[in-house]
Amino acid sequence: MLTARQGLVALLTLCLVSLTAPAAAGASDPGPVRASDPGPVRASAPGPAPAADRASPRSPVVFVHGYNADPGVWGSLRADLRADGYTDAELFSFGYDTHQSVNEVLAGRLGTYVEQVRRETGAAKVDVVAHSFGSLVSRWYVKFGGGTATVDHWVSLAGPNRGTSTAWACALWDQACRDMTPGSYVVRNLGGGDPTPGAVKYATFWSNCDEVINPDDSVPLVGAVNTPVGCLGHNDLLGDDGTSAGVRAFLAS
Repeated sequence: MLTARQGLVALLTLCLVSLTAPAAAGASDPGPVRASDPGPVRASAPGPAPAADRASPRSPVVFVHGYNADPGVWGSLRADLRADGYTDAELFSFGYDTHQSVNEVLAGRLGTYVEQVRRETGAAKVDVVAHSFGSLVSRWYVKFGGGTATVDHWVSLAGPNRGTSTAWACALWDQACRDMTPGSYVVRNLGGGDPTPGAVKYATFWSNCDEVINPDDSVPLVGAVNTPVGCLGHNDLLGDDGTSAGVRAFLAS
């Protein structure tokens, strides 16, 4: 258990790091997608073409941001994927209220969003790239919400996959923080049995200098391709060239 002083430091770290994420990642993202939006939002384009005309050998990518953040954090990685040949019609950002329950609310909303993306694109499966708290939301969808049938690649950047002690600092009043604590209902259930179920390809990227994830090795998962990225801050993974190259190579595998 954290001391009062450690708790205050942890809380400030968790909130300030999350709130500064959009600026750290760049401003080229089309903009935030709010949880109340009726469906996938991306850069403006002509009206949707028939799904057969938009078929692609690769899966569309659904980005899931972290705690106290918004879809603006994905600007750098989206730009890199566009440089690799992805179009805006293949890149989607799920926006949501990060203070709600992973298992009772958010994973189901992500599942609905994925179904909208599949209908719009005609794709059988999507790739999911998540940062921080978004890793728990998307893992719950994959493991318990039918995502093993609809997700091809799953990527976690600095995810509290086995919990993080910094979340204790705000767990008293915030459901998402409770879900991120070590031993929480969400963390226990995600870790029970096979932590990487189905035919989904799993990957994690983690830093040994992460000021939010404690311990650092809470991120890697058995059954995933686990890549250490060196000494990077929690949000620095979002704009790091090496991490981006690793994510893009994994999505292409």
